[in-house]
Amino acid sequence: MRGAGEPSSPGAQPAATGEEAGEDSRRGPAAGTPMGSERMEMRKRQMSTTQENPGTAQAQHSAGNRGSNACCFCWCCCCSCSCLTVRNQDEERTRTSHELQAESIPNCEESPAPTLEEVNAWAQSFDKLMLTPAGRNAFREFLRTEFSEENMLFWMACEELKQESNKSVIEEKARLIYEDYISILSPKEVSLDSRVREVINRNMLEPSQHTFDDAQLQIYTLMHRDSYPRFMNSAIYKDLLRSLSEKSIEA
Repeated sequence: MRGAGEPSSPGAQPAATGEEAGEDSRRGPAAGTPMGSERMEMRKRQMSTTQENPGTAQAQHSAGNRGSNACCFCWCCCCSCSCLTVRNQDEERTRTSHELQAESIPNCEESPAPTLEEVNAWAQSFDKLMLTPAGRNAFREFLRTEFSEENMLFWMACEELKQESNKSVIEEKARLIYEDYISILSPKEVSLDSRVREVINRNMLEPSQHTFDDAQLQIYTLMHRDSYPRFMNSAIYKDLLRSLSEKSIEA
């Protein structure tokens, strides 16, 4: 053991004073400054990258959307634009549908202008009205206003079928009449009872000029009882009668 006044051994280090200890503690972190600074710099870069990525991703997403919708905003690519192609195809289908529908409806019969005597005769009976082309045209015009023109069209198609003698033509026309006016899928289907429909279905096994006779009679009766009285009181008939009466007086 060493006495209180004995000098310390050569290898022993003197104890650090309070000021020296404080300096050492302040210098301690400084000694690790290079490693700490590097870690701090790496952390800052990571945080900066994290903050920048959402903006970048959003910008890329927006750019992608603009690119995918370029056809809707940029007229330079309208020729190859898929959305315009689809639109053109839809318009073409609609136009074709309207053209086919217009072609399927026969035009009014050619006839001279009716005389005052003929128009007066129409009021006497439905038969006299239906005997003349001018009477059928005027009545058909009235039926169009009531959305029942298909009745007249069906009657006229049946009359045309009766004039045919060629077997293949008869079969083709009968099929078209069935599809246009008898089928429940047709927008121009006429109103027939179940009995008449059964007769037509049997007759269609071997079509002839008289395949639709029962149906034609039923539609004729329907027009006579239901539409004819309203036609006689319609503006179409009254205006025609007044016009011809005025011309007759002037002459």
